[in-house]
Amino acid sequence: MWDYTEKVKEHFLNPRNAGVIKDADGIGEFGSPACGDALTLYLKIDENKRIVDAKFQTFGCASAIASSSALTEMIKGLTVSEAEKITNDDIVHFLGGLPRQKMHCSVMGREALEKAIADYRGEASKKIEGTLVCECFGVTDREIERAIRENNLSTIEDVTNYTKAGGGCEKCHEKIQEILDSINGKQAPLHAKKTAKMTNIQKIKMIEDIMGQEIKPSLRQDGGDVELVDIVGKKVLVRLKGTCATCLASHVTLKDYVEKKLREAIAPDLIVEET
Repeated sequence: MWDYTEKVKEHFLNPRNAGVIKDADGIGEFGSPACGDALTLYLKIDENKRIVDAKFQTFGCASAIASSSALTEMIKGLTVSEAEKITNDDIVHFLGGLPRQKMHCSVMGREALEKAIADYRGEASKKIEGTLVCECFGVTDREIERAIRENNLSTIEDVTNYTKAGGGCEKCHEKIQEILDSINGKQAPLHAKKTAKMTNIQKIKMIEDIMGQEIKPSLRQDGGDVELVDIVGKKVLVRLKGTCATCLASHVTLKDYVEKKLREAIAPDLIVEET
């Protein structure tokens, strides 16, 4: 069971401002019932651009309802300019915290608010920016990037908690990791790119990359070299060249260096053999 704060429980059991504003000046929708959470936010704004009323309809869990209720309480009385500065962290702080696995509910509130303000300003027709990364929950790379930057996220689990991306079939995990590494300034190791179901062409490309970037430069320092000949199942067939071809310790080089490097980077059951 989730560890909810008393304020979360209060806003879940007795939500404020639930309902619809029929003549709303701005309406923001975010999420989808098919994905598990959805929020529609309604704003009533006066001639001074101040939010005089806010209501919501939410389909989702206790955290989604509590976050929506809290958001409406937070923005009533603010000007539009003041309201648009509210972040998902502000919603979490107002509630005294949320379970980390439910942080996406606060993000949903922030996103719905932005859409409602855009609608009020006549900008609702803007297209969603970015490329779709998570097909299960319809999350784009721009949404993931924003969540990472604003909340200092460092793991795929963090991204899932804040955006739900990666919480379904998990096919997008590799792409999410690439985005994390790019933003956090990390160079992903070659072996981080491998997948459980690599084609032979993908495997050949990875082996060629590792040999070209790590193995060949090391061997060439002593006048040796190695060439990829073929891949047959788990066997990687290579040809030693230069001083490696005549060296009495070539078998040691093949097994203790070349094979070890490829196993670490691609698969632990690869067998390197000389042709």
